Amino acid sequence: PYSAGQGSANDNAANIAYAQLDAAIRDTYSAHSSATNKNALYDSYIRAFRWAGDRIGNAGIMAFVTNAGWLDGNAAAGMRKCLGEEFSDLYIFHLRGNARTSGEQRRKEKGNVFGEGTRTPIVISVLVKNPDALEHGRIHFHDIGDYLDKKQKLAIIRNFGSIEGIANAKGWQCIEPDQNNDWLDQVNRSFDQFIEMGSRKDDRSIFSNYYNGVQTNRDPWAQNSSSNKLEQNLNLLINTYENDRLSLHSNGNLSPNWENIINATPNSIKWTRGLKARFAKNVPLVFGAGQFVQTLYRPFSMQWLYRDKNLNEYVNKSGALFPENNSENLTIITTGPTEGFSVVMAKTVSDVQTLFNGQCFPLYLYEKTSSNCGLFASANKGSTGLNRRYAITDAGLAHFQATYLGQEISKEDLFYYIYGLLHSPEYRERFANNLAKQLPRIPAVKGFDDFKAFRDAGRVLGDLHVNFETVAPYMVTFKEGDHRLIPEAEANPTKFYRVKKMRFGGKGKEKDRTAVIYNEYITMQNIPLVAYDYVINGKPALEWVMERQVVKTDKDSGIVNDANDYANETLGDPKYPMELFQRVITVSLETMKIVRSLPTLDI
Repeated sequence: PYSAGQGSANDNAANIAYAQLDAAIRDTYSAHSSATNKNALYDSYIRAFRWAGDRIGNAGIMAFVTNAGWLDGNAAAGMRKCLGEEFSDLYIFHLRGNARTSGEQRRKEKGNVFGEGTRTPIVISVLVKNPDALEHGRIHFHDIGDYLDKKQKLAIIRNFGSIEGIANAKGWQCIEPDQNNDWLDQVNRSFDQFIEMGSRKDDRSIFSNYYNGVQTNRDPWAQNSSSNKLEQNLNLLINTYENDRLSLHSNGNLSPNWENIINATPNSIKWTRGLKARFAKNVPLVFGAGQFVQTLYRPFSMQWLYRDKNLNEYVNKSGALFPENNSENLTIITTGPTEGFSVVMAKTVSDVQTLFNGQCFPLYLYEKTSSNCGLFASANKGSTGLNRRYAITDAGLAHFQATYLGQEISKEDLFYYIYGLLHSPEYRERFANNLAKQLPRIPAVKGFDDFKAFRDAGRVLGDLHVNFETVAPYMVTFKEGDHRLIPEAEANPTKFYRVKKMRFGGKGKEKDRTAVIYNEYITMQNIPLVAYDYVINGKPALEWVMERQVVKTDKDSGIVNDANDYANETLGDPKYPMELFQRVITVSLETMKIVRSLPTLDI
């Protein structure tokens, strides 16, 4: 039961609380963790570590085969600290197999010892408490290695046979934890000298505010390529909710067993913790209380969102960034702390998983202020009546102005400098371990000429990424087909350009990525392979287009999300999915051209 939280509120199967055990975790593993979100520390297998460590007292051995997330997870730093203090010797045999990675890292992780049914990395841990030991916290580590499949890994485990077997092969590596209690992927300490991009605790950071992106926890219901179908889906959910609300709240009293009585049919409603809390408070749902807004759902993939604090689990601060669908703003979206840092720019509301656990850093903030709002006010309040100001702080700007004395730097300059710098391969490689554990910090490059080069590159990259729907399509060639289809394309373009699922050319497992079969009528050819070098959020940008420009049916609700609806209803252009692929080829080629021309990172 690898469960840190109930999978779905529709299940009516809340996790069991263990008061004594959870208190022990709170006082040890959690107390020594600096992470904001510590929910993962109450996962069942981590509870087992805490329980077993207490159960054996001052002497003994405990051994587990578990998820390996605690070895390098940010929230588990406190757990690692406590284990190092409580045990004299820790033998850690890392079996890898993390299927939630991608690209080269995914190929390195390769097979899982439990087969394809398990997506998490696996570790064997043997932890020894010896009260007579002269030293404590001796960490003995062995990594099984890269590119190994399941059979190869099981053979290695069988051949080693024991801790002694690894010792005889001189396979144990001694690990010295760093000051952050990291065992693996230890960070570059110079990173902490740079100014924070954003901070909840320090007002000297560059951005005064940032947010996570909208998290609906019911995407099939609250987001869709068609605003019309989105309205229909939400009306069904609201009617289901309201029927139960009116029938189970009687004279101000709620039926005591209401969670077992409400309609939890997946094709009628999607319950979440937040929605159940509103139900318990007798809060009505009314269609029209929210807004239809276009959203960047995944990289280079737009759709419609119904933004509503009652129907989205967390709207976060999206209203302060985009109070209306057409509000003028830009956001730099970075991945949350994770392996494989990525960044993209958007001009619309974005989803929390546009990039993995995405953090959005805006150019502007919209807010209510007094009539005498001074220097922060925008001359144009717009139809919302809100004032617009830069989200970059005066302190953040002053930090860089002090570096380049006598040079004129604006807040927009700094915004684009950051975007250019975050694309630097040298920055990403040098601080990869830092970015896997914390949000970006921004160094000042030594020379102002380099500052300008990063700024100008960031401006061009931002324009490419924000306006991806209007860049020139790359001129692929099309496979020679039946010329009798040409009149059909002209007579019924909606049918001719309809996409269900794009796929690569080639036969069997041999993929030909220079060709993409768009539909039964159209095959694009001569796609430059270098276009796949632009990887964002773990996969090539072109593959994000292929993944999202589809007709997809949600298995739980049965709701259909048809990318052709966005093309036909919103844009009135049935060719949109095909041309989007061509445009993202252009975006990919130009992005990599700019990235490869960035200056050396001289800090």
